[in-house]
Amino acid sequence: MTEAPSGRQRLLILSFSPIAGDARVLKQVELFRERYDVITCGIGPFDRDGVEHIRIPDGLPARELDGRMITLRQYRAAYRRIGAVAWSRRALRGLQVDAVLANDVEAVPVALELRPRGGVHADLHEYVPRLHEENPAWKRRIKPFWDWVCRRYVSRATSWTTVGEGLAAEYRRNFGFRAEIVTNAAPFAALQPQPVHVPIRLVHSGVCLRTRNLMALIDAKALASSPVTLDLYLTPNDPGHLEELRARAKEVGGVVVHDPVPYAELVRTLNAYDVGVFAGPPVNFNAEFALPNKLFDFVQARLGVLVGPSVEMAAYVESHGFGVVAEGFGADALARAYDALTVPIVESWKTMADASAHELSAEQQSTAWATAIDALMRGSG
Repeated sequence: MTEAPSGRQRLLILSFSPIAGDARVLKQVELFRERYDVITCGIGPFDRDGVEHIRIPDGLPARELDGRMITLRQYRAAYRRIGAVAWSRRALRGLQVDAVLANDVEAVPVALELRPRGGVHADLHEYVPRLHEENPAWKRRIKPFWDWVCRRYVSRATSWTTVGEGLAAEYRRNFGFRAEIVTNAAPFAALQPQPVHVPIRLVHSGVCLRTRNLMALIDAKALASSPVTLDLYLTPNDPGHLEELRARAKEVGGVVVHDPVPYAELVRTLNAYDVGVFAGPPVNFNAEFALPNKLFDFVQARLGVLVGPSVEMAAYVESHGFGVVAEGFGADALARAYDALTVPIVESWKTMADASAHELSAEQQSTAWATAIDALMRGSG
């Protein structure tokens, strides 16, 4: 059967992530659940009207590799021993669907094994073969494995998307396929720019990792002569670093480190601020070409945006005119950017963010997914 009892075609959205907290996968579910019978397969609980969920047990790794198999270059065995892969291959065996939307490199081989009649679409959230290239041992031992997965499996998908132009160009250069772009845009929020505060209120939201350069945001506040404030909403990925940030915030003053807010509340929470800040340095290829959710969250919150000189983010900030690109990623460069902020400048940025909110919303940015999946469904008949 290629049709569900409802008479609609069936789409499997496969992701080895906790779907309930994965903003990108959630957007896929919302986009397709009204037009197809959607089945999700991912880690943890997930509940949406009309969506069947196949729950991968908590704690099963998606990228943890058997070192012995990697050393022996037994890549097929290494892949099949990944916890989430092994479980999903068993759980999905015999499942009949018209198309699969596979999220990230590691899900694509499982999707291809199902042989959906319309084919497989690969949505690549990052450039996995260069994920931890700053680590020489990882680059020497693990990169060849992910190159193999991309060459042998990902290149056999029917269509592809990824998050930005830099990643798309690298996939095409190394593996020959052309990925369309679906940014990590946030859903459109019907909000208005709020009046600029005095002092100007800066805000950052995201994961707490040392590679995100969060201490520099606080140190820049200490160096700046302008009386700005800084609030950070951080998930506790690195509890030790989080405590270091809290301690430094108390020393500096005018800085508050908050617990994270649910994603559904984030944009409205950010709307109370003036400028969203992010200055993650290019520690590896993916960081160099980062185009994260937070940039689009800031736009939907109608904030000005201050970023470090990252290739993709700088292009958006400069082309849309809703912010500024700092000269560097260090505290000194960020402090100079803080000191250059004025109420009229930030007002103009908020106006430009408001003008860009429709164009840069998930509803507009997700059209490549709809085009690709609809094409697969036409091919399944």
